[in-house]
Amino acid sequence: MTEPKTHTLEVPGATLHYDVREGGASDGPILLMIGSPMDATGFATLAGHFGDRTVVTYDPRGIGRSERTDGVAESTPDLHADDLDRLIAALGGGPVDIFASSGGAVNGLALVARHPERVRTLVAHEPPAAQTLPDRKEALAAVVHIRETYDRDGFGAAMAKFIVITSLRGDIPADFADLPTQSPADFGMPTEDDGSRDDALFRQNLITCTHYEHDFEAVRAAQTRVVVGVGVESEGEMACRSGAAVAERLGTKPVVFPSGHGGFLGNEFGMPGDPDAFAVTLRQVLNG
Repeated sequence: MTEPKTHTLEVPGATLHYDVREGGASDGPILLMIGSPMDATGFATLAGHFGDRTVVTYDPRGIGRSERTDGVAESTPDLHADDLDRLIAALGGGPVDIFASSGGAVNGLALVARHPERVRTLVAHEPPAAQTLPDRKEALAAVVHIRETYDRDGFGAAMAKFIVITSLRGDIPADFADLPTQSPADFGMPTEDDGSRDDALFRQNLITCTHYEHDFEAVRAAQTRVVVGVGVESEGEMACRSGAAVAERLGTKPVVFPSGHGGFLGNEFGMPGDPDAFAVTLRQVLNG
């Protein structure tokens, strides 16, 4: 695999940055790796396991190098999906294979519903599709509470509650907003509010991603092969439960991947998963 070459793409309201790693002799389609709000840097280790494929990573609008020009605070999965449609067109039109993580998996499902001709196989790993949960009312209310915490108290306070809800196993309690909270310092987060309110997770994507109403009928009707992945170490967590619920809505069963929600990560963010084993499973899934 060659060193990544960075390109830019002008789309309505943003300039996207994407990286192309030219692969070896494989005749497989481009493998696009997407996250949200994670940018391209989180896929460096996983991309290295696919040297026989051309791998493309990108920074979603408003994240990393991809600057917004529309002045809008939030991004919807449909907006991200249309960005991906234009990106794939710039890459030759596809269809591509996609590995999509977390919010990227929500955006990938939206892409298949809106532009199914662009995707051959979508592997949607742990989409936080809270609308699909049996405890959706409590889950969505808890997410709104986290956003309100961010608006009122800033990044550290919101991130402390975000960590709690994403690691909680089982149904989200109705009184989540009233539960005692740990100090942000307990999670290595800042305790002081610096006054900024431009965080990509909390300001731009948190509500629109978790509250998104998926068009499962369109996804089921697409020619795209859709595989939902969940982490073996994530059992009971909201993103894992959402993944299982999405698979059920699609009439399939989720594929269990090694490690947890970030199982594909190396040491990009100091929270490594098991990328070697994860890549083996991903390759098996992509090969059908």
